[in-house]
Amino acid sequence: MSVVRSHTYSVDPADLEEFLARRASLIGTVRETHPGLTAALLVELEDGTYSDTWHWESDAQMGAALAAISTFPEAPLTMALTRDAAALNGRVVDER
Repeated sequence: MSVVRSHTYSVDPADLEEFLARRASLIGTVRETHPGLTAALLVELEDGTYSDTWHWESDAQMGAALAAISTFPEAPLTMALTRDAAALNGRVVDER
């Protein structure tokens, strides 16, 4: 089964366009250097926060990418535009 890393955070509306550009660049770099990222889904929730879930083929692939996060210059640039960030890892147990 696949695994996910789910983030929640807020982004100032004035920073959203720049955040989306930086996030796209980060996703591109991760995919180039760490295969296995199958989807990255960003959802704006009704309270104005965001849920950002990255789906990985395996725990090993996700772990390798997370271990290398400090080598991606886009990561701190992207996250600098967020506040109240939290992250959780999980395993997909049912997908239809």
